[in-house]
Formats: sequence, C-alpha cells, structure tokens
Amino acid sequence: MKTSEIKLTVQLDANHVPERIDWEAADNGEKSSSKAILLSLWDEKEKNTLRIDLWTKEMTVEEMKAFFHQNILTLADTFERATGEGKMAAQMRDFGAYFAEHMLPELKK
Repeated sequence: MKTSEIKLTVQLDANHVPERIDWEAADNGEKSSSKAILLSLWDEKEKNTLRIDLWTKEMTVEEMKAFFHQNILTLADTFERATGEGKMAAQMRDFGAYFAEHMLPELKK
C-alpha cells in the first residue's frame, strides 16, 4: 500500500499569531506558502468535524472574502461529487452567488 504525506509548517509571532504558513506534499516535492488554510477532518468515533482555521497577519479582508467565496463553490462541487445531490449543490452555488454579490462587489463588473 502506498502512503503520501502532506506537511504543514506554521510560523508564529510572539502572540501565537500565524506569520507564515508553508506546506508541502511528498508527491509534489515542492514547498509552497499560503496566507490561509481551512482544514476539516471527520472524526468517525465522535461523528463530528474537527477544524483547523488559520490565516496570517498579511491576509487582507478582501482576500478572506474571496477565499471563502471560492471555498463555498468548491464545497458545492465536492458535495455533489460525493453524494450525487445535484439540487442541494445548486442551492449551495446559489448561496455562493449571493455571498459574492454582497461581499465581492468587484465581481459585478
């Protein structure tokens, strides 16, 4: 059986606020930096979602809004692929459009 590793390294300031987030995947072989991560893990025993939500001091509010918008759309796609629930995925995409309309006015242009 093959295994693959994804490594996250978070550099913190004196107040434990992320200054830098680096990640690398063993299969990729390259290190990359990011301003934010949203990591969700399913705890099978507790039937609950565990999360790690981190963003650096450099992440702007506008970038965070765009990040969330893209995550909403990605979640809709993943949900549809995983469950076949096209109608609900479409409603999630509709919410993504509503979110963009109110949070990302530059997309209206």
